[in-house]
Amino acid sequence: MQHGKQVEILKVLMAQLDEGRSFDAGVQYRHQTKAYVCPERAAKEEHLLFKAHPQLIGLSGDLPNAGSYLTLDDFGVPILATRDKDGRFRAFINACRHRAARVAGEPRGQSTVFMCPFHQWSYAPSGELINIPNEDHFGAIDKSCRGLIELPAAEHCGLLFVHPEQNGRLEPVQLLGADLAEELSTFPTARHQFAGETTIAKRLNWKLANDTFGETYHFGKLHKDTLGRLFHGNNLHFECFGRHHRFVTASRGIDQMRAQPETEWKISNGTFVMYHLFPNIQFLIGEQTATLIRIYPKLGDPSSSVTRISFYYSPELMAYAQNRDAAAKSLGDVYDPNNDRSGNVEGNLEVFKSTIEDEDYVMGEMQQRAAEDGTLDEIIFGRNEPALHHFHTSFNEVLGEPPLERL
Repeated sequence: MQHGKQVEILKVLMAQLDEGRSFDAGVQYRHQTKAYVCPERAAKEEHLLFKAHPQLIGLSGDLPNAGSYLTLDDFGVPILATRDKDGRFRAFINACRHRAARVAGEPRGQSTVFMCPFHQWSYAPSGELINIPNEDHFGAIDKSCRGLIELPAAEHCGLLFVHPEQNGRLEPVQLLGADLAEELSTFPTARHQFAGETTIAKRLNWKLANDTFGETYHFGKLHKDTLGRLFHGNNLHFECFGRHHRFVTASRGIDQMRAQPETEWKISNGTFVMYHLFPNIQFLIGEQTATLIRIYPKLGDPSSSVTRISFYYSPELMAYAQNRDAAAKSLGDVYDPNNDRSGNVEGNLEVFKSTIEDEDYVMGEMQQRAAEDGTLDEIIFGRNEPALHHFHTSFNEVLGEPPLERL
């Protein structure tokens, strides 16, 4: 992010804190709770927002070397993502061309050959069929046209995109929009290395899980003993980029910045910056760390969802996490060793467990039950909750649903 934009955002947040106010969208909306429970709507979401829409599946650091691979099956299509011998990111349907068994079963790893466990047909990371055991018994096969079925894939600004449909259109700059693509390019995302991950599976609709990341109004209430100690809460700088948006809220670190000249202000020292990448991604990115949060419906079940959280560190911070004393000198003032969680995967996992899983998602499960038993037929999005307005306005547009109703 350009320094001028950082200063602009920090000044807005400082003014909100000084004046005791938050972002004001100027409108409140009603939202029908049937959106969280309706099977017909859920099926439409699964198709239009996931199977027929480009998906962000990870960062460049998930595939660090030739032969690196990922597998996933969160949106109804089994995906094998690889980096071939030339360093190119590729994506395939994870199914052998013989009898459709999966050729890779582990979530991630390193391999020069993907072998089907059923009959041991073998494929290269570039998808070519390279071996058929007992081919003289099986019969002649033209290997050149029986490789893994390839899907559109693109690597842009350190982000890995896949389209689940073989003939799907995938143009990252057009998908993100020129302004957001340019802003994301200012972060060193492509340098960040994969550090660890966790999965949260809960009984709440995927949009309720997503709504968790739509406001800071609750920080000083629900999270008073966790995030409430680190962040001021109920303040927000918010900017839309089409169906995507940027969400920035002030940490306690912003208080110390006031005594510094503006030329020394760094947004990472006084806020967290989170991007919502439509439809299901929350992306926290900085100079030294990144956190990718992917939220999926449990296919066929509107009442359940899966949240996959991946952590990434710069090479310097990764080295520090692995050997803190030796690496600290190379970081200088870039990294504060007193803020140990920044270089500690276990610490980051604990933050997400104690806040998202044990607090936010517990509220979401209550909301899910209330929606299912008819306790409430509508909920309200406040003037200080613009991200919630934006989420559901965008979803409704794609699904052909009526717009949100003003209160």
